[in-house]
Amino acid sequence: MNADKLLDAKGLACPMPIVKTKKSMNDLETGQVLEIHATDKGAQADLAAWSRSGGHELVQSTEENGVFKFWIKKG
Repeated sequence: MNADKLLDAKGLACPMPIVKTKKSMNDLETGQVLEIHATDKGAQADLAAWSRSGGHELVQSTEENGVFKFWIKKG
């Protein structure tokens, strides 16, 4: 999956991955994709809910070696 911007939120505890995601999304244009890497297990539910509530689309999410990766398209 291609992303327009990468956010490294590894090692950050809730709510910091969401705070940094929101700030990074403000720098993107509608339709662009933000890739987020996080290690906080709570980020899975948090980012999915945040995407829906903000009118964005969680395009894909995966987990590799304890790192959760998310691709969110700005709505």
